[in-house]
Amino acid sequence: TVVASLKGWVRALKGHEVDPATLQFKPGDGLYGVFPCRSVDALVVLGSNGRAYSVAVSLLPGGRGDGAPITTLIDLEAGTTVAHYHAGSGEATLLLAGTGGFGLLAKAGDLHSRQRGGKTFLTLEAGEHVLPPGVVEPAHRQVACLTLGGRLLVFPLDELKLQAKGGRGLTLVGLDGPKDALVSVATFAELLRVTGVSLRGAKPRDETLKPAALEPHVGRRARKGRAVDGMKAQRVLAA
Repeated sequence: TVVASLKGWVRALKGHEVDPATLQFKPGDGLYGVFPCRSVDALVVLGSNGRAYSVAVSLLPGGRGDGAPITTLIDLEAGTTVAHYHAGSGEATLLLAGTGGFGLLAKAGDLHSRQRGGKTFLTLEAGEHVLPPGVVEPAHRQVACLTLGGRLLVFPLDELKLQAKGGRGLTLVGLDGPKDALVSVATFAELLRVTGVSLRGAKPRDETLKPAALEPHVGRRARKGRAVDGMKAQRVLAA
């Protein structure tokens, strides 16, 4: 199991079932993610500019200490920061996207590099940010895209293709002007979890949308979608 922190410390807990509630971090740090994996797998690191780096899980510090800063294991490009992580099999399919509304599918192994300096992978325009990589499970057949304005678009996964060499990708969702952005994207089978706040009172909302509720949001890739009834949606996840 690989544990990654928000401030870029990583470690491997070999042979352990990890309860996130039991993990401790340095003051001001917190949990980014826990990734079940094998020692033969790799940790993929996405830089803020879309560059991809990889480190063999077997090379990560073990035990229950703080681990090591990821910047001691890779040569992060000057002027950039660590954005996101993924650890697991190189055969896993990932959905990679940026806030500019573009994205692509790639195998995790496509992001691996033998060089500490990594390699260019996801192309971003000025002012865009890379979103967390999403794992495409075998049962997933749909893509959900959520914009800053709270519009949800759902389209078939087969409208995307694997791009082993990365790049800009395809338009996932149509944005509503320069101030809009893609803020969350996920692949799923039939049920989609949507979190956000209510339109009145801004109270937290967490709903699982079934196919009938998703129907108004279904369209073709690159369309604009529509707002989720009764809430300002902020994140989408596979249910």
